[in-house]
Order: sequence, then C-alpha cells, then structure tokens
Amino acid sequence: MSSAGVFSGVKQVDERQRFDEARLAAWMEQNVSGFAGPLTVMQFKGGQSNPSFRLETPGAKYVLRRKPAGKLLPSAHAVDREFRVISALYPTGFPVARPYALCMDDGVIGSAFYVMDMVEGRIFWDATLPDHDPAERKAIYEAEIATLARLHQFDPNAIGLSDYGKPGNYFARQIDRWTKQYRASETRRIEKVEKLIEFLPRTVPAQERVSIVHGDYRLDNMIFDARDPRVAAVLDWELSTLGDPLADFTYFVMHWAMPRDSRSGLAGVDLKALGIPTMEEAVAQYCKLTNRPGLPDLDWYFSYNLFRLVGILQGIAGRVRDGTAASADAALIVSRVDQLADASWHYAQKAGA
Repeated sequence: MSSAGVFSGVKQVDERQRFDEARLAAWMEQNVSGFAGPLTVMQFKGGQSNPSFRLETPGAKYVLRRKPAGKLLPSAHAVDREFRVISALYPTGFPVARPYALCMDDGVIGSAFYVMDMVEGRIFWDATLPDHDPAERKAIYEAEIATLARLHQFDPNAIGLSDYGKPGNYFARQIDRWTKQYRASETRRIEKVEKLIEFLPRTVPAQERVSIVHGDYRLDNMIFDARDPRVAAVLDWELSTLGDPLADFTYFVMHWAMPRDSRSGLAGVDLKALGIPTMEEAVAQYCKLTNRPGLPDLDWYFSYNLFRLVGILQGIAGRVRDGTAASADAALIVSRVDQLADASWHYAQKAGA
C-alpha cells in the first residue's frame, strides 16, 4: 500500500485512544470560541507519536492533538510545547493552523491535548510528486525551502519564545537527548549505534546561529494550498525548540541522499526530468534567503540526523513493547532502526570516524 493509503485520511477512533466525547464537547463549549455541537470525532491514520483526531461540527472542523495514554518517556509528546510555538507563530502570518485552546487536565479525555483549526489543502506523501508537471514540482519545492528559511529568520525573543529552549550547544544537547531516549527504549544492543554514541558527541561542529527549529521538517509535514504551490500550514511541532537552524535544513536536504524506497527519498531520481531542484540548488536557495555564504560539509550532519531518527524510532519500538504505540504500522517502522543505524555510521565514517 502507498504511504498516502497508510497515513492519510481518517478512521474510527482506535480502541486504545477512545475517550469521553461528551466530556470533550463540554470542554470545547467552555474553551473554544464559536464552538457549537453536535460533535463527531474521527482519528487521523497518521500520527506515530501524538495521536491526532478530526473534530467536526455542523459549522466547523478542528484538529485535536493529544498525548498518548499510558507510560511515556520523559519530555516526549509535549503537546503544550506544540501549542505554544504555533500560538507564537500564528499572529506573524507564518503558515500554521489557528490554535484555539490547550488542556493540561488529564481528567477531560485522559491525557493533555490541544485544539486547532483544521486547515484544508493537499498533503504530498511521495517526494517525486508523481501527479504534477515539472514546473509545479519546482514551485512546490521552492515554496517548501522558502518557508523553512522564513522560519529561521524569526527572532525568538521578538515573538515571545526567548525561553522556548536553550539556544546554544544545540547538537551536543540533542545527541545527549536522543542517546537517553534510545537507552530508555533499548530492546537489544546494536553495535553501530554504540559507535555513534561515542563518535558524535566528540565531533560536534561549532554553532553559529540560533533560530526556532521545527525538528521534523519534511514534505509530508505540511499542507499545501488546494490549487497553488503555497504552504498553507506546517504541521507536527512536537520536536520544535530553539537551536541551530542547520539541524532543520540538513535534515530536510538529507532526503536528496536517502534511497527511493523511503517515501521521502530522492537518491537516484532523475531530478532534472522531474523539475525537482538538485541538492546543490536547494542549498543555494536556502543560503541566499538566509544570507549564508554556503554550507559546511554535510556528512556529519547527515550522520547526526540519521542517529536522531534511530532514537525516535527506537522510542516507537519501546512503545510497541509497552503496548502504547499510536499506529498499527509502528512495528513496521521499528524494523527500520537497523537500516538507519547503518546509514548513520556510513556518513560518520565519511566524516572521519
């Protein structure tokens, strides 16, 4: 089945994620401006980490993002942070959904959650954009790069996010974070991960800039306008913080080096024929928009980003083990841990390991 079939659309609410819909409706009447029931709830198929739900009334559609129920890793599933960052960005005109309300009271639906507007539009699950012509593909990718560059130009202090994260020493702190998450979720010993845990912290590059970092910026984490190649909303801010903008951009551009068997991979694709910018063109556009003279060697950054994915997917492995994984396809995702560890070590070796 295609990624669109697996991850897009809605389904009946999973038994493990069911909650008292009448209690939610009562909360929304008190906290969501303009809310008027009756309320219908469906669950989005995607959302490996924080389960997401479509809330529909006769006059409006909303999205609810909640923490999963059950035992969770420390600092994971921070829906309050998601709500805070989109609340800061929405008034600036940056493309995020309108935030309505945050609930930290587990007594309403069983875990913390927030409600935002449901943005209508298109989500692209295949990086090659098979249903578009070359000019459209080029425009979609350029819009994606321009939106990320715009995010990285915000002064966090100016929009109330000065304390949203520790600004300096970003990569060292992230390596420590994902190492701890990996250890907390570890199901078996993987030798290449052990080598990465030793190599990455002692080879961290110097940080030159501080920005808001999305943390998972990729094509299928945004909604495009229904007709135009314009980003209507950037989604899934769970991993956002303050830090080095190169973490975001190198994660994004890494998809040019990833194999085609992943839905976001572009390696081996005839980019010129498709109209998709090359990696060099993507780098040049981003550097121009952010006033950078260029980017350093990417191998270390690719190794770091793949290691981070190992930590994220190992977290899903832990939730599969503990019975709290949000997706029926979580077990399939877990099988990619070894593949990602191999790829991360490959780039680490190219970076001098």
